[in-house]
Amino acid sequence: MPANRKTRRPVPKPMRIFAALSIVLLVSLSFDTAYAQVSEQEAGALKTTLTPMGAERAGNKDGSIPAWTGGLVDPSYAVASGPRRDPFAGEKPLFSITATNWQDHAERLPEGAKQLFQTHPGYRMDIYQSHRTAAAPQAVYDNIFRNATNARPGTGGIQYGVAGAIGGIPFPIPKDGFQAVWNHLLAYWGPARELTVSTYVVPAGGAVELTSAYREIADFPYYYPGAKAEDLDGYYFKSIRLATAPASRIGEGYLYWQSLDIKRRELAAWRLLPGEKRVRKAPPISYDVPDPNAAGYMTQNEYYIFFGALDHYSFKLVGKAEMYVPYNNNRLYTLPLSGVLGKDHPNPDALRYELHRVWVVEGTLAPGAHDVVPHRRLYLDEDTWMAVYADGWDENGKLWKFGQATTYLMPDVPAVVTGSQFVHDFELGGYAFTFAFNDAPQHYRLTDPHPATYFSPEALAARSR
Repeated sequence: MPANRKTRRPVPKPMRIFAALSIVLLVSLSFDTAYAQVSEQEAGALKTTLTPMGAERAGNKDGSIPAWTGGLVDPSYAVASGPRRDPFAGEKPLFSITATNWQDHAERLPEGAKQLFQTHPGYRMDIYQSHRTAAAPQAVYDNIFRNATNARPGTGGIQYGVAGAIGGIPFPIPKDGFQAVWNHLLAYWGPARELTVSTYVVPAGGAVELTSAYREIADFPYYYPGAKAEDLDGYYFKSIRLATAPASRIGEGYLYWQSLDIKRRELAAWRLLPGEKRVRKAPPISYDVPDPNAAGYMTQNEYYIFFGALDHYSFKLVGKAEMYVPYNNNRLYTLPLSGVLGKDHPNPDALRYELHRVWVVEGTLAPGAHDVVPHRRLYLDEDTWMAVYADGWDENGKLWKFGQATTYLMPDVPAVVTGSQFVHDFELGGYAFTFAFNDAPQHYRLTDPHPATYFSPEALAARSR
């Protein structure tokens, strides 16, 4: 982020507060929004017209988006290391969107893609046949069905946390933008994982630079087998990262706990820097703290397209749209890094786009809050709830940031998860490529939950040594 950027603090606006409580209806209010729990009758749609995740089972009118029939489930995709295979390797694009025809498809494109078409003549999106491959274990579906009628706002309101949910997205039939974003944050990744990932920066017209690489061990206690909402210690995600490159950063370690309710359990993070010989408290992966791994191209809340606490924004659920999104991108992970990163944008040959329905959520600054990106628009895949795009505007209303996530298909789990991400900065020029594991010795691998002692400041110091 440029050093001379200044952000004007918005003038707080009055908040309307409504509250009502009855046997069948809970209304928890914040940011002018009323929250109603889903009735048992409404939840029944998850077994008829809606998928267990809350997506529409039916395809669209012209059949370009097919009906969901259970996703792709196949244990043979499991691998000990390296990438999983691409189930659609033999398919050819239906057509391509380029700088000369993008306006014909504008209603199905995010603002960031439109900007790339206007500024980079070589930018291209190859559109393939759509496949609704998303699936999850039956235990996750069962939990989602229970969450539909049990999930509720956390202490102080939905912008601070979620209660009453476990083991699946909390709000499969969302009533507002906060519920939709919580679904993204609590989407299914499996109970635990291990992998090696890297971040690269490609400045405008510049050479590819490796800014960080680390081994990550991460657990999602929210998805532990048999977990109960009342048994959680208040954190749904814990990770420890040990730097492996560049040479100047070897020895660094980072530990992070993501809270399910920041009014009850604060966000917590610790960092170990070479030479200090002790662990220090550190900024969490949240808000607009610059990401030390991305050379100024990203803030912490751009991890996974959007991550961290929600209380700096007021989120509005705009509705659904049919959009061309990066999907079923397994081919991407089979390529060497040189086949992925282009001079001004990712190599179009590496990416696969399909037409899918997404939830559109507008995020604007909450009264009295501050963020260097005061307006964000998130696009959430209806079949997984994971964000696939984010547009970001600066304080003057100028499009500044564009994030796009690729999806990694793991039929053996089964799951479709967010994989590597590209974050474009239209002011600096260039982009960052993060959560990259193309050339890594260990690709995305699910594991059993790790002992709780793995995720303590003491363990960080010991493991880094």
